[in-house]
Formats: sequence, C-alpha cells, structure tokens
Amino acid sequence: MIPLLQKILPVMWNTINYDDFFAQILHQHFDPPPVVEGYGILSGGNISVAAELRANGQRFFVKWVETAPADLLPKEAAGLQCLAQTGTVRIPKIIGQGEAQGQQYLLLEYIQPIKPTTHTWTLLGQELATLHAHTQPQFGLDYDNYIGSLPQANTPTTDGIQFWITQRLHPQAGLALYEERLPTALYHQLEMLYEKLPDLLPRSKPALLHGDLWSGNVLADTQARPVLVDPSVHYGLREAEIAFTRLFGGFEPAFYAAYQEAFPMEDGFEQRYDLYQLYPLLVHLNLFGQGYLSGIRQIVQKYVG
Repeated sequence: MIPLLQKILPVMWNTINYDDFFAQILHQHFDPPPVVEGYGILSGGNISVAAELRANGQRFFVKWVETAPADLLPKEAAGLQCLAQTGTVRIPKIIGQGEAQGQQYLLLEYIQPIKPTTHTWTLLGQELATLHAHTQPQFGLDYDNYIGSLPQANTPTTDGIQFWITQRLHPQAGLALYEERLPTALYHQLEMLYEKLPDLLPRSKPALLHGDLWSGNVLADTQARPVLVDPSVHYGLREAEIAFTRLFGGFEPAFYAAYQEAFPMEDGFEQRYDLYQLYPLLVHLNLFGQGYLSGIRQIVQKYVG
C-alpha cells in the first residue's frame, strides 16, 4: 500500500509493517474492524510518531512511541479525558489505546486543522478561563504524569508556591545539574530564588491546567474552534499556564484580551510572569540542551543578582 505521505526517518520504516500495524490497532477497537485505505505519517513531536489513518471512509489520528515509559500514553489519555470532562475546551475524542507490534499507541478522533483565526484565539481565552475556574482543595493530581518525556510529580500539596518549588523547579534543576547542563553556581542561585518566591508570587486557588500550553498544542478545527492536544494535566498556578503561553512566540493578542476579561490576572503579573517560565525553560534545557541556559540565567539573575 502506498502511504499518503511519508515524512519519517527511514529507520522507523524498517521497524514497523504499517499496513499490519494499523490493521491491528483498528481490530482491537472495532468489531468488525474497518479496512485500512491509506495513511499519512505526520510529525508527532520529539518523542512520538503520528499518522492520519483512513479506513472505510473514516479518518483517525494514531500516535505511538517505541522507547518511552510504558505509562506515557495512558497518562496522556487520562489527561485528555480529564480536560474533556469539564466541557470547557474541545479535546479530540479518545477511541482507544494499547500496544501493537511492540509500540504503545493512542487512537484519537482526527481533527482536520485550519489556520487559527482571531475567533479561535478569542474563544480559547474564554474557554481556558473557564477551565482554570475548576478547582480542588490541593495542588497536584492523584497520579504523576509527564512533561514531554520527563517525569512530572503531582503529589497533592496545599501550598501552591511550595508545589511549584518542590515538584516543578527543584526536580528539573536537579536533573540538569546531574546531567551537567546547569552550572553549579546557577543551581545555587536557583536555590536562593526559591526562598524569595513566597514574597514574589501571589497565593491562589488550585486551577485545572493543560500544563504544556504552547502554540504547537493548539489546533483549530474546520469551524475555527480551538482544540487542545498533548496535555500535562494537573491542578496548579494559573499564572504559570498563561506565562507558558508567552514562550516560543506566544499566542495572538485576542487570546490574552479574552482571558483577561473573563478571569482577570492579579495585579503585578506583567512584572513577574518570567518567574513562571523557569519551569518550561528547565524542561527544555533537559530535553534539548544548552540553548535554553541563557534564558534561565537571565531570569534568575534578575531576581537574585
């Protein structure tokens, strides 16, 4: 069978019989299973591969990983389900998950993407504000998950700032130090910053967060409605989520205006938002290397000197 699109490293084509792989996946979730008509290999991110799958006139999205923790995609599916249950933001429907040909996979509704419009960003701001209004007594979650391929602890914690320090900043900084990506002197400056954070960050209720919200994880469907993918769900500091969106090019102004109108940020956010960006920058330092070190150093030295 000739795939619709082949954008993948040759080594991957040597390890999977794609006709059989996709047929096995469909067989596990449909009775009778639809017949595979075609597929297109897509970019799945830095740790996974993905495909658009056509079968019996239907379209599906399949995502799989070969070398990753066994619970990575099940935790992603749980996060998608958690967001979907709020009824606030559109999430691709989960059809199933499992293993085929030694690959763990996630089978989802296929979203035909279009370029996001101003309406997309406005609606996302409104819907994210509604999502962030979902709360619970403690920060964290009843299970740990991942940020990219890195473990992310979610031990329930009553203090949001301590949660941010002990379960976000400290583990990533420690990993970077161990892997010799973070200089010892900068690591100690981070420790000094931890002591200052209770005076720099406001107290707030736990908010349900997507957790990995950048433009690459936002789609627009054919009605220009926003669709969120690849979450790292937990109850956390909502300011951290908004600060995350401002990295890597940021979102359109319509998003921030709509969010601010629906759920105004506390005074002073513009002066402190970079503090929250330390976590995703540390994550990227650990995943992708030294290119993110200067941004971390600049933020830390701004507050520690």
